[in-house]
Amino acid sequence: MTAIELRIPALHRALTDRPEFAGIELDALQAFPTTGLAHDHVAIDGTDLLLRVPRQSQMRLDAAHNLAYQAACFERMSQGGHAPRCHGVLAPGPDLPMGALIVDRIRGRVLSAPEELPLAAEALASIHALPVPPSGARAPLIDQTDPMAETLAEVRGQAAFLEAADLHPDSAVMIAKELAAAAKDAADLPPAPARLISFDAHPGNFMVDASGCAFLVDLEKGRYGGAGFDLAHATLYTSTTWDVATYSEPSRAEIDGFYDAWRQAMPRDLADQLAAYLMPMRRLMWLWSVTWCAKWRVESRKTLRTAKHDAQDTEDWSAENTDAALIDHVRGRVDCYLSPEIVARVRSDWT
Repeated sequence: MTAIELRIPALHRALTDRPEFAGIELDALQAFPTTGLAHDHVAIDGTDLLLRVPRQSQMRLDAAHNLAYQAACFERMSQGGHAPRCHGVLAPGPDLPMGALIVDRIRGRVLSAPEELPLAAEALASIHALPVPPSGARAPLIDQTDPMAETLAEVRGQAAFLEAADLHPDSAVMIAKELAAAAKDAADLPPAPARLISFDAHPGNFMVDASGCAFLVDLEKGRYGGAGFDLAHATLYTSTTWDVATYSEPSRAEIDGFYDAWRQAMPRDLADQLAAYLMPMRRLMWLWSVTWCAKWRVESRKTLRTAKHDAQDTEDWSAENTDAALIDHVRGRVDCYLSPEIVARVRSDWT
């Protein structure tokens, strides 16, 4: 039995404690195969809902705040019509350490990349074009007043793992040069307009329904920040080759078509305001990704964290926290992305 299958009785007890789900039978809960490092998913057969079951918080939150953060992401991004809604949460406890969210089940198929990348662009535009609430109403989401500078600070935090990550010397030199260039970008540009973004827009996180509408379904890391980060994350090599089901290596023309589709779906004045930040954010999003790879290479060596329902920080990249086959896949991707050949290849986008 997989780890998530062992959790199904606890999920069933928590779910049926809610009056609206009291009649759900145990065998109605069916686990999907594990495909990600942070969550499992369990269908509630007979409904259009599923349970999103965290295994950790990538935001370094405790279990309850992690659920509240994700619920806010679903609530806000779904207003654009291209993301699932959240219908409630199941509280964390000893038998369900990270709790769960009850969200819409998007019935469809994975995005076919690169041909359908423009559909992903339209979905992202539906989020980026949403009205941004006053600063006092943006919590609990991260609210960046200077998206470039504040994301650079995150990248530098992850870059602390580079030395221990056993990088090839050529990769280390190139990444250091890109960090310096990104710092110059952040210093030279005025603060970018902050929009609601997903900050996790790789193609594997999109599904397409029977009508041909794309939905962004993984909304854990939403924030108010730079829209260019989402556009980069959807089309960088380190994203398009991450997920086996959506693996692609889009051409320059296909990437340009994706950005054009996004511009066409956005209010023109807003797209114009954001234009100057798109390439600098592309560089910075790649740096975020490769420094995360260095962090994962180091942190995955640690032992599994236990009693997460009582922990203040539930981030857990331990290889013990995920199926071995998935860990092997992630390790292969990390090794690829940190190799000097791929670092040089990605840099050619802007150097």
